[in-house]
Amino acid sequence: MASVSGPRRARIAFSASAAKQLENITSEAEVRALDRALVVISVDPEAGEPIPGDTAGPQLRQYTDEVEAVRVMYFVTVLRTVVVVAYIEV
Repeated sequence: MASVSGPRRARIAFSASAAKQLENITSEAEVRALDRALVVISVDPEAGEPIPGDTAGPQLRQYTDEVEAVRVMYFVTVLRTVVVVAYIEV
């Protein structure tokens, strides 16, 4: 019998600057809010809005959750298996 699982998620990776921002988040509420945003992005990497700019590199996107007051800027790898978080605002 085949197991039924949810949608395949992209792996989340952090840039060096986003990792430093992550270290500075100490509130449990902020951690939970960021976690929810990262789950949304990992399930649907196109959930965020494209940020206009140079098309030479990967398309930078922005996911904003107004209720949780979270903003994440990220890009998705070519195979759509990894989401690289470039900036976090909680």
